[in-house]
Amino acid sequence: MKKEPMPFISVNHLKVGQRGVVTDLEGDDHIVQRLLEMGVTPGCPVQVVRFAPMGDPIDIKIRGYHLSIRKREAAAIQIRLDS
Repeated sequence: MKKEPMPFISVNHLKVGQRGVVTDLEGDDHIVQRLLEMGVTPGCPVQVVRFAPMGDPIDIKIRGYHLSIRKREAAAIQIRLDS
């Protein structure tokens, strides 16, 4: 039986507790550069920890630390969901 490939999704569409691996950064150059400087790079595991009461910002765990990012920044982070 052939296993279906895991879907790619942006971090802003995840629910609390969901995790995946960063595959790509897409969007405005300044947002991508900012994410890279904060350590968000392809191959890193990422997990959504919580959302602020109004849904923005999003608290993610990456490289062992918590990072709060805006939804528009989270939309630039493409991940492959963990199975």
